[in-house]
Amino acid sequence: MLDRPDKPLNENNPGSPRQVLAVCVLLLLAVGLVFGQTVNHEFINLDDDVCVSENPWVSEGLTARSIGWAFTSRHVGNWDPLTWISHMVDWRIYGDNAGGHHATNLLLHAATAILLFFVLRQMTGRLWPSALAAALFAVHPLRVESVAWVTERKDVLSGLFFMLTLAAYVGYARHRRFSLVRYLAVIVLFALGLMSKPMLVTLPCVLLLLDYWPLRRTSSQRPVAVAARLVAEKIPLFALVAACCAVTVWAQHVPEYQYHSLWWRIGTAAISYVDYLGSFFYPAGLAPLCPRTQFDLPLWQVVGSAVVLLGITATVFAWARKRPYLPVGWLWFVGMMFPVVGLVPFGTQAMADRFTYLPQIGLCIALVWGAADLCRSWPHRRWVCGVGSAVVLAALMACAWQQTSYWRDSETLWNHTIACTSRNYTAHNALGNALAYRGRFDEATSQYRKALEIWPDYPSAHFNLGVTAGSRGRLNEAMVHYRRAIKANPNHANAHNNLAAALLAVGNLDEAIKHSRATIRIVPEFPEAHFILGNAWLLSGRFNGAVEEYRKALDAQPDFANAHVHLAVALIKLGRRDEAAEHYRRALEIQPDILNTRPELDKFLSDQ
Repeated sequence: MLDRPDKPLNENNPGSPRQVLAVCVLLLLAVGLVFGQTVNHEFINLDDDVCVSENPWVSEGLTARSIGWAFTSRHVGNWDPLTWISHMVDWRIYGDNAGGHHATNLLLHAATAILLFFVLRQMTGRLWPSALAAALFAVHPLRVESVAWVTERKDVLSGLFFMLTLAAYVGYARHRRFSLVRYLAVIVLFALGLMSKPMLVTLPCVLLLLDYWPLRRTSSQRPVAVAARLVAEKIPLFALVAACCAVTVWAQHVPEYQYHSLWWRIGTAAISYVDYLGSFFYPAGLAPLCPRTQFDLPLWQVVGSAVVLLGITATVFAWARKRPYLPVGWLWFVGMMFPVVGLVPFGTQAMADRFTYLPQIGLCIALVWGAADLCRSWPHRRWVCGVGSAVVLAALMACAWQQTSYWRDSETLWNHTIACTSRNYTAHNALGNALAYRGRFDEATSQYRKALEIWPDYPSAHFNLGVTAGSRGRLNEAMVHYRRAIKANPNHANAHNNLAAALLAVGNLDEAIKHSRATIRIVPEFPEAHFILGNAWLLSGRFNGAVEEYRKALDAQPDFANAHVHLAVALIKLGRRDEAAEHYRRALEIQPDILNTRPELDKFLSDQ
C-alpha cells in the first residue's frame, strides 16, 4: 500500500467555516476590483477577431455542425474544442457584446483562484498560507493577459479544470482504498482540461510532485518501489498527454522561418526562465507579444541566466529535507513552463505573460510557505505577516488594475506595448492593423514599415502593406508585398489568396488559378479561395468548374452572398435558369442591396 496519511505533517489550522467563507468572498472581491473594468472593454485585434468576433463558427452558436467543427478544427494552430464551445455559448448569450465575453473570463478566473485556495487548504491543512498563495495568484499583474484578453479563454478555462483535477486527485489520494470512480474523475477532468488548452500536458508531473509534498505518499523505506508505483498509477494520464501532444503537432503550423538552432533555443529558454522570475517579483513594463527575434543572443546573458537557474536549483534541493515545499514549488514552475520557454518552436513569441498562468502557482507556494516558516519565531508575527501581506497584495492589485486598463482597445494596447518593449516588430504590425481598421492608412503604412525596418522579411507586415496598397488601387505594389510574404512564409494562405485576387483583377488567370489552388491546399475550407478560383474558371469559360468551386465556398460559408450571385451567373451560362433564380433569391435575402451590383441578374429574375 502507498502511504496515505490522513493529515499532512504541517501545523494544521484549516480555519473555521466563517474564515473559509471570508477568504472566498475576499478573493472574489479582489478579482472583481482588478478585472471588473474589462466588462467595458472592446475586442482586441490580437486574434479576438479571427477567433471570436468574426468567426462564423462561433457566431453560429451551439449546433451539431459547429460542435463538429470545434473537435476537428485546427484554427489558428490550436486544438482546444472545449474552449471553442465556451465561446459559442457566450455568443448565444451575449452576441457581439464584448463585455459579456470578458465577464465570463473574469468569473472563470475567480472560480480558479477560489478552487486553488480550497485545494491548498485540503492538501496542507493550513488556512492562511493557502489563502495568501491563492490571492497572489489571483491578482498578480501577470494574470492580466489571461483574463483581459477574450481569446485567452483557454487559459482561464483550462485553469478551472486544472484545479478540479487537483481536487479530485487529492480526494483519490487521501482515500484509504483504491476507488475507481475517484480515479476516473481525475482522468475525465484532466481530459477536459487538455481539450481547453494543451498547456496542461505537464499536470501528471505536478501530481508526482504533490505525492512528495504535501500529500506525502512516498516512503523512505521503499523509495524505488513506491516511486515506480506512483508513476505507474499515472500511466493513463501520460497516455492522454501523448495523445494531446500528437494532436497539437497536427494542429500547429510552424513555418520554417520560426525554427532556430538548438543552442539558440536553449539560450532563449534560460533567459526566458530568469525573465519570468524577474517579472514575478517586479511586474513592471508588462506587454503582450514579445517576439522571437532573428538576432544573436548575448553570451553573457545566456551564461548568467544558466548560473542563476543552477544556483536556485541547487539551493532548493539543499533545503529539500527540511523545506520540501521549496523543490516542489520550484519544479512546478520549471516543469510547467518547459513547453513554452522556447525549446519547442510553436509560435512567434519568446515570452508571454499568459504562459505563467498555472506555472507561477509553484512560485507562490514556495514563497508563501517559506515566508511562513521564516516568520514562525517572530514576535507578533500574525500582525507583521498580516500587514505585510496586505501591503503586497494592495500593490499588486494597483499594478494589475493599471495593466488591465491598457487592454481597453487595440490602439491603447499597442501604443503601450511599443512604449515598454524594444524592436517589437509584431507590436508595430498590430498597431498598423488597428489604425487601418479606423481608416488611418498613412499611419498604418508607417507602422508596417517600422516593423520591416526591424525584420525586413516579416511576412505579416508585407502582407498588410499589400492589403493597404490594394485598398488604394495600387495592385502592382500590393502584389510585390504579397510575393515577399509568400517567399518568407510559403504557407501564408491569406497572401496566396490576396495575390490570386489581384492577379485576377489584372487578367492573369493562369497565375491566379495557381495561387488559389495553393491557398486551398493550405486551408481546404477557405471560402474566399474557392470563390476566387470559381471566378477564374468563370472568366475562362469553364462554367462547370466555376459551379463546383462556388458550391464549395457555400459549403464552408452558407451566407456568402457574392458566392450565391456568381453561382447564379455560372448556372445561367449553363442554361440552368431555375437553379440560378434560387441562388439569386438567396443572395437577396442575405444582402438586399446586392441588386445594385448585379443589374443583369435583376433583369433575369424579373423575366421569370
